[in-house]
Amino acid sequence: MTIVGKSKRSPSFRRNRWMLSAILFVIWLYTALPLFYVLVSASKSNNDLFTTFGLWFASDFRLVENIGQVFSFQGGIFARWMFNTIIYATTAGIGAALFSTMAGYALAKYQFFGKRLIFAIILGAVMIPQTALVVPLFLLMSKVGIVNTPWAVILPSLVYPPGVFLMRVYADDAIPNELIDAGRVDGAGELHIFFSLALRLLMPGFATVLILSFVATWNNYFLPLVVLSSPEYFPVTVGLAQWYATATVGSGGGAALFTLVLAGALISIVPVIIAFIVMQRFWQGGLGAGGVKA
Repeated sequence: MTIVGKSKRSPSFRRNRWMLSAILFVIWLYTALPLFYVLVSASKSNNDLFTTFGLWFASDFRLVENIGQVFSFQGGIFARWMFNTIIYATTAGIGAALFSTMAGYALAKYQFFGKRLIFAIILGAVMIPQTALVVPLFLLMSKVGIVNTPWAVILPSLVYPPGVFLMRVYADDAIPNELIDAGRVDGAGELHIFFSLALRLLMPGFATVLILSFVATWNNYFLPLVVLSSPEYFPVTVGLAQWYATATVGSGGGAALFTLVLAGALISIVPVIIAFIVMQRFWQGGLGAGGVKA
């Protein structure tokens, strides 16, 4: 038996390994460089922002002062925007994940009339850009009377067709039909089977849809811009865009808002990073833990 060690690896193997490493480094650089730029820029004064090198810190490190100004500017409305965004994203993320999981489970494990048509419609909805639906949604919500309320952002975000598609595919393999039949034999209802057995096995997929929907709602800009008009209901995306628009005018000291916009953008990234860290454990160990509990 011949053991192939590092010295026995072919030149083509080493060349491919270095090529893959180079590609991964470029991807990492493409992802990390904008975040580093935001961090560096948020630590500068407005004068240093335009007179110093953009990818390194200035001698006058003002990150703490800039963050303090962000939360005190305009009566501290940025804290309200952050609170609104957390409420919108959390509610929409949990709701969309739950509805997507239930819909995907039903499409995967039940037989009913129109099943193929419904799934085809869901696939078609995945292909439609969300911005194309904003104006029809605005007209619909104006008829209902919920424009310029938090519900105008939350309710449309609960519908997440990509999540339904993902959970349909995931549930098809993750839930054995024998498990459902065993629950029925024991006299359990369909909802009891779903919440007590199936949902635990679907938790990794549930967590994936939750974080995807959370990030999509957190970064959503066009829908809140159209359906909200009162600043107290703005999410952080619309609020920072409003500050940036004021800064680009450059009159009345508006240009000084550039550092506040960048500091606010830095602050708005932190909850998303925390959400990814918290949800990691469900991706890594959710499937095995669910199987044991079930």
